[in-house]
Parts: sequence; C-alpha cells; structure tokens
Amino acid sequence: MYKIAAIGGDGIGPEIVAEGKKVLEAAGERFNFAIDWTDFDIGADRYLATKELLTENDLAELKKFKVIYFGAIGDPRIQPGILEKGILLALRFAFDEYVNLRPIKLLEGVETPLANKTPKDIDFVVVRENTEDFYVGIGSRFRKHQKTELKVVRDLYNVKFGLDVESDAEELAYQIGVVTREGARRVQTYAFDLAEKRRKKLTSVDKANVLSDVYGLWRDVFTETAKKYPDVAIEFNFVDAVTMWFVKNPEWFDVVVTPNMFGDIITDLGAMIQGGLGLAPGGNINPKGTSMFEPIHGSAPKYKGMDVANPIATIWAGSLLLDHLGEHKAAAAVVTAIERSIKDGVVTRDLGGTAGTSKAGSYIAECVKKGK
Repeated sequence: MYKIAAIGGDGIGPEIVAEGKKVLEAAGERFNFAIDWTDFDIGADRYLATKELLTENDLAELKKFKVIYFGAIGDPRIQPGILEKGILLALRFAFDEYVNLRPIKLLEGVETPLANKTPKDIDFVVVRENTEDFYVGIGSRFRKHQKTELKVVRDLYNVKFGLDVESDAEELAYQIGVVTREGARRVQTYAFDLAEKRRKKLTSVDKANVLSDVYGLWRDVFTETAKKYPDVAIEFNFVDAVTMWFVKNPEWFDVVVTPNMFGDIITDLGAMIQGGLGLAPGGNINPKGTSMFEPIHGSAPKYKGMDVANPIATIWAGSLLLDHLGEHKAAAAVVTAIERSIKDGVVTRDLGGTAGTSKAGSYIAECVKKGK
C-alpha cells in the first residue's frame, strides 16, 4: 500500500490528475500494489476565498508522504507569479527537491519537428538543479535617487561604469545567482548515478566562458565528482551550444546535468522535440525526502471542464512516480501503454485524435491492465 498525496490545482489540473490516478490504480491491479490517495485543496479557489497559498499545516501534512502527484497551477483571476511562486516553487524549496528530472524521449507514433529523427534518436534525460542559481530570489530594483539596501550593488555599478548609480542611472534592477559547492555536488552526483544506469555518458551545461565565477564553481565540482565515476564519459557544453545540438544531433546526448535557469530553458526545448508540452512529464526529487511529480505544462484554464486536455504528460509523470517508489516494471508498463494508445489513435485533438481526456485516460488504463 502506497500513501500518495494528490494536488489537482487549477484549470485542467484536477481532470488530468484524475486520469493519472486511474492509470496508476490499473498498474497496481496488474503488479499487485494498492494506492491510498489523500487529496489536498491547494490552488486558486482556496486562495481567492482565504488568501492562503501554502500554509504551515499544508507542509506538515504533505511532509508525511514520500510522493506528491501534482496537476497544474495558474489562474487568470490572479496576477501571474503569485500562485506559481507561492505554491509550486514553495513546495520545491520547502521539501528541498533539488533534482528536477526531465526525460526527453520521443515515443513511438509521435511526430517531432526535427527532420528525419526517430524515437531511437531522441532518448535522453535532463537533470536540472532545482533550488539554487538565479531562482533563489535575491534581487531588487530601484530608481534614480532611491537608496538601495544592497550597497555592494551600487558600489560595483559605480566601479564598472564610472557612474554614480543614484544620480546617473534612471533605474537599475539586479538578480543574484547562487551556486554552492554542496548544491552542485549533490545534483551532479545524482546525474552521475543515473548515467551509470544508462549509457554511461554525462554532459554538463553552463556558461562559464562569461559567468566565470558562479559557473566556474559548477565546473570545478563537476570535474572533482567525475573522478569517482571513471566509467562515465563526460563533456562540457555551453548552454547556447547545447540548444543547437539538441536540435541538430539529439542522439548525441544521454544524461545532461545543468544549473537551474539553463535547465528551465533547455527542457522546454526538449519538450518540443519530443512532441510538445502535452507529452512532457517532470519530477521534483529529494532522494531522501518528499518528491513531487507533475506535467510541465500549465493549467490551460480556457479548457477547464471541456474534456479536451491531453492527460499523457500527467500519466507519464505518474510513471516517474512509480519508478521513484521502486515499481520499475509498473512504471515501464505505463509508458508502453501510452505508446499503445498513440499507435491506436486514441489520443486527444492536440495529437490529431478525437478522444476526450477521460477516454484517453481510460484507454491507457485498460492497456496497462491487459499488458498491451
């Protein structure tokens, strides 16, 4: 019996999570495990009613679970960023989910915008550091004659440009990126361990040629960590170069490890080459704590309640969840069933089909049960 927390969230979130639950329960029937779901009312409706985003009580209860199954967040009635930062990012930071895991895999039957590429060419994993870099929230902005609390920013500006920022700059904004040795080491170790289980090749992404201090440390730690994994081939790529190679030669990559901001960018590119956001799952992982699994797309509020949303990314995220729990055969069976539904044409309209959200989810669940 696995106890799993579920947060449907906003927009299409509750609908796609419902289909994911259906498929995971089917996997349980076939592979002899059961799931005890606990649903949490966290999202836009509660915020509008109570002004609560993520409470201490929410965190205390969610901490009791090894995994959280998450739908989507975001609502047009609320200013962008409030829900995303106050709920989704807050969960990642609260549970120190320092690994963002993104499989970039072209499934059988899915078209890619890359000419002449097939499923054997697009099958790699991006491991994104999930708690540091420019997402730590250290930054501000100020206007002319407005004192800044961060004196060092003012002083650096004056030295760099020979100007008095408080007199000569109309407005200035700054954001500080933070990479720690410990933070880099732990996510890179996770990536090396994963590479050992796959094709023993690991690519590190950074921009150390320009941002040499912050990403120079990232490189130093990567080089040191690599010494513990002599059987894993390593390479360095600058982030601008890796975006080109993702498009030109995706078959080159096996496991990619990247700091937070660059990972945010290149995984969206990865989603497109694997067929679109409707096919892109993600995991936010703390190997020793509470982890969370979700589709990487948004809440698509205009499609709420219309039974048209593609549930595949959420169902695939459920596969990642099962794999994290050690149910490896069940996890693989879910992906196989997704491919079966695509081949059979039982897909939503974004993939060229006519099935609704519920029908697509039910078909995948039946495929899991029957071992298709």
